[in-house]
Amino acid sequence: MDAHPGVLFREGPAGRRAVLVGGPDVWEVVRSVKAVRSANPGLAGEAALDLVAELTGLQRRYVDVAVGYYAHYPDEVDGLIGDADMAEEALVEAAERRTSLLGV
Repeated sequence: MDAHPGVLFREGPAGRRAVLVGGPDVWEVVRSVKAVRSANPGLAGEAALDLVAELTGLQRRYVDVAVGYYAHYPDEVDGLIGDADMAEEALVEAAERRTSLLGV
């Protein structure tokens, strides 16, 4: 925590994870940065971070803190993003099966 002011750690079903003080998990912010860059390949650097701050409602400094933490612990953060992506895919597939079964 000393190396990354603004980052705390929280225990939960996913285990110990980095969170922003008074904000979301670091992986959620990094996932947003990746989504913004994917949707806007020409958008980079400060402009990408500004857009993430605008879209998430976070102060820009918190986006910077999350990106700084990711720079040091990419495997940890990417692992949590991967877990969230898999859980989201499972929910979508379940909803599609339900819709198919009910014919709606």
